[in-house]
Amino acid sequence: MKLIKKCISLFFVLFILSLTINAQTVKLKFIETTDVHGSIFPYDFINDKKTSTSLSQVYTYIKQERAKKDQYVILLDAGDILQGQPVVYYYNFERTSEKHIVAQVMNYMKYDAGTVGNHDIEPGHSVYDKIKKEFNFPWLAANAVNVKTGKPYFLPYKILNKGEIKIAVLGLITPGIPMWLPKNIWSGIDFKDMIKTAKKWVKIIKEKEKPDLLIGLFHSGIDYTYGNQNANTPRNENASELVAEQVPGFDVVFMGHDHQGWNYSVKNVLGKDVLILGGINAARTVAVSNISISLKDKSKKIITGETIDIKKYKPDNAFLKHFKKNFLDVKKYTSKKIGTFTKTITTRDSFFENSPFVDLVQKIQLKITGADISFASPLSFNAEIKNGSVFVRDMFNLYKYENLLYTIKMTGKEIKNYLEYSYGKWFNQMKDENDHLLKFKLDDKGKIIYSHNYPSLDNSYYNFSSAAGIIYIVDVRKPVGERVSIKSFSDGRVFRLDKNYKVAVNSYRGNGGGGHLVYGALIPKNKLANRIISSTDKDLRYYIMKWIEKEKTITPEKIGNWKIIPEDWAKKGSKKDYKLLFEK
Repeated sequence: MKLIKKCISLFFVLFILSLTINAQTVKLKFIETTDVHGSIFPYDFINDKKTSTSLSQVYTYIKQERAKKDQYVILLDAGDILQGQPVVYYYNFERTSEKHIVAQVMNYMKYDAGTVGNHDIEPGHSVYDKIKKEFNFPWLAANAVNVKTGKPYFLPYKILNKGEIKIAVLGLITPGIPMWLPKNIWSGIDFKDMIKTAKKWVKIIKEKEKPDLLIGLFHSGIDYTYGNQNANTPRNENASELVAEQVPGFDVVFMGHDHQGWNYSVKNVLGKDVLILGGINAARTVAVSNISISLKDKSKKIITGETIDIKKYKPDNAFLKHFKKNFLDVKKYTSKKIGTFTKTITTRDSFFENSPFVDLVQKIQLKITGADISFASPLSFNAEIKNGSVFVRDMFNLYKYENLLYTIKMTGKEIKNYLEYSYGKWFNQMKDENDHLLKFKLDDKGKIIYSHNYPSLDNSYYNFSSAAGIIYIVDVRKPVGERVSIKSFSDGRVFRLDKNYKVAVNSYRGNGGGGHLVYGALIPKNKLANRIISSTDKDLRYYIMKWIEKEKTITPEKIGNWKIIPEDWAKKGSKKDYKLLFEK
């Protein structure tokens, strides 16, 4: 009996002790979405089918975590939500009189803070200026500076108080935007270097706010070597890791932009660990940091990271009911018929040869601009438009991004160098017929590097830029710089290296995106704007849609203006690499 009493007494002592310990510890759960790209509903409006991930499922997870009474939940977003699925395009450009669907949804989910992404700038001032007023939470970007005032165009940081813990969230956006987007879209904004900006604002935050936690919320990738850059490149596009390492003070850096998903730690210059986390695009995962802080000594923190697979969660019924009308409105818009295709087309062919998919875009670009030459790329990795009726939704497969269409001036030599650069990043220098045609990333042993069970291409597929309007061959036996031979224009005119020509390119490429004009054609970045002869006022997808509506019935065909030699090598290499990429 005495033993039982002693055990009961010990139990109560331990119970009281645990309550005391818990009262002295604050638990925080930071949840980050990023690169959602319009995946609000569990439905792919482009391909007219259900999907396995969406914000409606993220919300199920959020509600689950908020129901736990022993923790504070902080919901963050790292940008790129205003481009991708037709639902956001519809509210960007068609349904502009009411509150944006993204503002409605993110306010409903009660986000604490967000950072602006490059694709959130892409729809233009009228969209992002409006939506930042509609959000019930701050939209951050400390390094997006108003050129008139010298102050951040968006808020630089946000202070969040959770219990007795003061949290500072600093937002940064990739400064690569002027390389990709027309100036009118980001007029009045200067995108500063992330590292320099972080040093400035971390100092201000520490002195003014004295937070217990400093969280980075960055729309910028990890690979700072991407696009011929390095750790010392000013305004590096992908500087998230560099900031974590070089700017002391951050406890956690949440990032986005590269769609990869990350969960690892680095040492900063003072030797302290900084956790780097990032979710995967289209709400496929969310990144989570669990932090425990002792109130007795707030410097004592336990910080861990995890990624949550969202397909495990069902869509929240209340969410779907609340936004049902929005869903149906978008479904009606995307289901409108605009024409008929007599053949099925796919981007798969575009990796290996002249493709009816890309050549359809080439033909339309030449028609709209009256240019001598057109450059275009496959903008989707594995898109298909089936023969038969073509709907508004199919246009998001045919042309993925909201690019404008430029007509620019280039010399014949610059055009050749552009193509040398493109095919140099695209095709391997084949040793024999058994070699790979495509240029893959290789490890130290010469083996193909795989990512998510797929072989990694040496360059992004949307940079595989071919030309129309000229006849040329690509000799894959030769080194970069000696591969492309331009025979003539398609109409028989003589092509001259020393003559100026009009060239149709999308605004991403025309502003230097992919490096084709800057590193290939060797046109200085600050001279690109001087080359622009004209620009469309609406995105290219709009004009493609109108062209199809006018033509009514389309028979997509290869232009057949370029080929790879030796042809037998190319055929064998294509067959092998096609299996690697698409036959899983």
